[in-house]
Amino acid sequence: MSENLYEILKANFPLGEAVPCLILSDGKVITYDDLDREAARFANFLVNRCYVKPGDRVAVQIKKSPYAMFLYLAVLRVGAVYLPMNDAYQRHEIEYFLSDAKPQVFFCIPEKKEVSIEMARNAGVPFIIDIDERGIGGFFELLYKEVDYFKTYESKGDDLAAILYTSGTTGRPKGAMLTHKNLSTNAITLHRYWEFRKGDVLLHMLPIFHVHGLFVANHTALLNGSPILFEPKFDAKRAIELLPKATVFMGVPTYYVRLLLERNFTDEVCKNMRLFISGSAPLLPETFYEFQERTGHTILERYGMTEGGMFSSNPYKGLRKPGTVGFPLPGVSIRIVDNNGKEVGIEEVGYIQVKGENVFKGYWNMPEKTREEFTEDGYFKTGDMGKWDKDGYLSIVGRSKDLIITGGLNVYPKEIEEVIDRIPGVFESAVVGLPHPDFGEAVTAFVVKKNDEDGKNLSEGQIINHLKTTIANFKVPKKVFFLSELPRNTMGKVQKNILREKYSDTFK
Repeated sequence: MSENLYEILKANFPLGEAVPCLILSDGKVITYDDLDREAARFANFLVNRCYVKPGDRVAVQIKKSPYAMFLYLAVLRVGAVYLPMNDAYQRHEIEYFLSDAKPQVFFCIPEKKEVSIEMARNAGVPFIIDIDERGIGGFFELLYKEVDYFKTYESKGDDLAAILYTSGTTGRPKGAMLTHKNLSTNAITLHRYWEFRKGDVLLHMLPIFHVHGLFVANHTALLNGSPILFEPKFDAKRAIELLPKATVFMGVPTYYVRLLLERNFTDEVCKNMRLFISGSAPLLPETFYEFQERTGHTILERYGMTEGGMFSSNPYKGLRKPGTVGFPLPGVSIRIVDNNGKEVGIEEVGYIQVKGENVFKGYWNMPEKTREEFTEDGYFKTGDMGKWDKDGYLSIVGRSKDLIITGGLNVYPKEIEEVIDRIPGVFESAVVGLPHPDFGEAVTAFVVKKNDEDGKNLSEGQIINHLKTTIANFKVPKKVFFLSELPRNTMGKVQKNILREKYSDTFK
């Protein structure tokens, strides 16, 4: 029996009926039958025009569109390996990915075709093809000469389905190898845990070069045979128009913050909604409670990463605790250990390690790095730090690389950020360690003010004085910088590495 992810998804497609799959922003509807046929056509193109074989990599840097979805599913059907790239990546990054992964074909956008051809040739990539998200151009003339039937390759569960490169904030990016089994296991688990049901409609505004939008959102909806309101990007006003037609929404914290800034975002807009899910970055408790008060809905936070999809989730039924990411998902084992590998107690901070069928196979072309990142008994070292509470809920304290050691003492940035964020006039904050001649690292805070009276009057002295009465003195920032906004990546995560680099000379 084939363990190809596409076949697992397709087994749940409501084929033979005019059931909507993708509902586009212009009103066009792509049915599940259309999806299957177009994925077949793309698969034939890959095999017949690009000579793609099972195991070959297919690199993709195109805009979000139904064609991007067809291409992703086609790569699965061929038994090839999908390599999505953030459309914000620039030449230096793309050159590295192409030379490292050595794909058989590179799909790019028309505007970047010239430079893409140059980069691909330098990396020895045989085929470079541009895809216009409007469905026009030479590619489509060739595509529609292909038939719309394709016999899906019978992949084994351990065969690679995708390689996703991590952000590479500490060294060169690493290609996380995800198998058909990794992806299907996680999709089935989430579909059950979040209780997807007949009648669900997903509002999809996430990018599809990342685990959240490409795998978590798409796979759960496809497994359910649900219509997907497939939007090119997040827009708060557009979301308010579409939410009455949806039952499930997945977003990053920034999406929820922006929705709450809209006066028209009310409980009436959300009356048909069943579930709001947040991830990819921490959700502030303030946002959690304000959203609850405004809409009557409680956001469900979950935890995962490129190397294994989702690891934990607040319960669908039961208490969803702000500031936590819930319990380990069924089939996933999570432990928190100290520097010696010994499990820590309740409310003690340690290093998060995970194990399960969803955890990736290893890093592409990095066998030594792969060995380093796994324990002898098969747990993956996530690099995140966390703690359990008395009820078994997991909280993420931060990345181990973000741990600040000042004067020989450990400081966890999130603890300080939570205190700063509660100060009147503070919108959000980020805390990092900067090089210091005496302390090794100096605790430093970066604060975004609210646009209100408290925010206008807020000063560095006020923040430091408040912290001195709230937390131990060694945790109090030596300096507070006010910024108009915090640097973030496309998934809403604060890029602390940028803050560390830009302000590295502060105490020299």
